[in-house]
Amino acid sequence: MLRKLIGLTALVEAVTGLALIVDPAMVARLLLGIVPSAAGTALGRVAGLALLSLGLACWPQREPAWPTGPTVLAMFIYNVLITVYLTWLGVGTELTGSVLWPAVGIHAILTFLLAWAWFQEQRIQKRIVSRAQRSYDD
Repeated sequence: MLRKLIGLTALVEAVTGLALIVDPAMVARLLLGIVPSAAGTALGRVAGLALLSLGLACWPQREPAWPTGPTVLAMFIYNVLITVYLTWLGVGTELTGSVLWPAVGIHAILTFLLAWAWFQEQRIQKRIVSRAQRSYDD
């Protein structure tokens, strides 16, 4: 489950990054309801490169069997922060576009799912270690 969830979040961020690189003005219009300045467009592309990098860095590999702690932690922290920031934009500013609240919802759901899946994986790993320890002790 966690491996598929990390793959999904990596894909979402990589696609968003590509969209920001290709057409940051479109993303700004859809997300914030504004047309960015030239500096905003340039910074949007920088953000796009960062999101693409995050998505590619967190893309699940064939090994190990489950995503490593730093990968899950990176995606979890990003999703918490972007949920809080986008919510603040929607509530505390005039910067709202047609996809702002759906983006908040998607990131909030991903945050919850990442936390839930990580705790499930931790429980499974503890059971495996406990069983291995009992087998070794016998």
